[in-house]
Amino acid sequence: MATPGYTSGGNAAFHNFHNDYAHIADPNERRRLALAEIDKAPFGWYHVRACVVAGIGFFTDAYDLFAIGLVTNLLGIVYFQHSNKGKIPSEVDTAIKISTSAGTVIGQVGFGIMADIVGRKKMYGLELMVIIFATLAQALSAASPAISITGIIIFWRVIMGIGIGGDYPLSSIITSEFATTKWRGAMMGSVFAMQGIGQFAAGIMAMIVTAGFKESLMTAKTVDQCTGVCGLAVDKMWRVIIGFGAVPGCIALYYRLTIPETPRYTFDVARDIVKAGSDAKAYLQGDAHGVPDEVERVKAIQNDTPQMMIPKASWRDFFTHYGKWRNGKVLLGTAGSWFLLDVAFYGLGLNNTVILSQIGYSGGATVYQQLYNTATGNLILVCAGAIPGYWFTVGLVDTVGRKPIQIGGFAILTLIFSVIGFAFHKINGQGLLALYVLAQFFFNFGPNSTTFIVPGECFPTRYRSSSHGISAASGKVGAILAQALIGPLRTRGAPAGSSASPWLNHVMEIFALFMFCGIFTSLLIPETKRKTLEQLAGEVPGTPEYDPDNVRGLQNHKIMEHGGHSPDVERISEAPKKVV
Repeated sequence: MATPGYTSGGNAAFHNFHNDYAHIADPNERRRLALAEIDKAPFGWYHVRACVVAGIGFFTDAYDLFAIGLVTNLLGIVYFQHSNKGKIPSEVDTAIKISTSAGTVIGQVGFGIMADIVGRKKMYGLELMVIIFATLAQALSAASPAISITGIIIFWRVIMGIGIGGDYPLSSIITSEFATTKWRGAMMGSVFAMQGIGQFAAGIMAMIVTAGFKESLMTAKTVDQCTGVCGLAVDKMWRVIIGFGAVPGCIALYYRLTIPETPRYTFDVARDIVKAGSDAKAYLQGDAHGVPDEVERVKAIQNDTPQMMIPKASWRDFFTHYGKWRNGKVLLGTAGSWFLLDVAFYGLGLNNTVILSQIGYSGGATVYQQLYNTATGNLILVCAGAIPGYWFTVGLVDTVGRKPIQIGGFAILTLIFSVIGFAFHKINGQGLLALYVLAQFFFNFGPNSTTFIVPGECFPTRYRSSSHGISAASGKVGAILAQALIGPLRTRGAPAGSSASPWLNHVMEIFALFMFCGIFTSLLIPETKRKTLEQLAGEVPGTPEYDPDNVRGLQNHKIMEHGGHSPDVERISEAPKKVV
């Protein structure tokens, strides 16, 4: 005979998770205990699975973003052979790259808001479908009398950017809400670090297709002579490079569609107490979802949900929450830091050709050598600075902390860009290469990683995804500013048709100023190391972050009446043992 309050059912295959919390009357205490199990769980395969599922998406994102930098040169050979001697016009190159960032801004805000409204699970996988479809559409695009290749590529790059943008808040939030508190930063950092692997894969793919069409490419010495079999080979090459970006997305799609809803969302937004507790237990046992008692679930929704002390999400509550400086400054800090970072991060990437020429990986006796050298040189740059920086963050972010890494990164980058800018004409090629590699390293072992991690931790569950999306979108606005306005400044004063960059030193000085400002926006963010998401959201009494307005007054009175302790905590110790 079951203990009063417990329900029958459950077996070796389907555990009756309701009974684990049946003796606890207060739904807020049931929520706290269920989330504490996730926070304190030992690192296991369920954590690895969450990182891999989210990480493959970021691999795809980075591949698609990095590959276009290699592909635009090929588009110039195929579609601008007669109008511009096989070289893509700078305005076309800029428009194609900006279109992706513009779409990303839409996706980051749109998917971020929707994930807070309808749930993480319902949106997760949808953004990957958009990426896969737009990627394949690009690979199958061609010019026609009615539309130029530029127009159709830009259109599909915007659509693809929307999917890529959606991946930012969704992957970050799902990873953080399933992560153990002790290693949450490393888990989120490892997801973001897949960007470096994606960039590496794009370079490898460019190398492979170039080697595969070697005989055809060697028939032309310069790009303006690359016609016939050479032009046909280049047309196939860019389509293969772009199209391959859909492959990892297809692999990850099934796992994204079957990932469970995060218990935090089910507790705080859906306000389904029994289902959330059941899902929390199921996740830790490696099951897709819990199987709660439906009768008790309906009763709990009717009786316990009104007692939940976490405020309901609404537009009014959103503006009230961020209208207070203690909350608004955090959003200002995450969004402002990401904006300032991406101005320099994307702006520096526009100068890869200068660095490649310094290390001898630009040009060549044939079109084959030119394209092969470009792919090889980009691989060297990625491996030398970017990839190590990502994984240094993964290894140290949970011990050193997010804030020191971010502020230290901005400070070092300020120094590096100042040296490049003010001593540009005194630095030799090897010195410039060393500074470039150092900048890439401290971008990724610094603010490029932490600006992704912190917004996924420091906001309340009901607005966590939308706040991350707003922060990420601010970064992409900075990227657009760098690509459209600041980047072209480097050619100011150069003769028409020249590839010289007489103003490059001043552009580096501008980037130094942006990095210096990033130090001050970073002071606005909290240190999130080894703190639970509920602490960071200001929902835990007795912690420095606690904000009484984040919970109802009823909870405050209960806690004060019991000497700072919840009465339900005492009730737990006296409760009977659970019956399965």
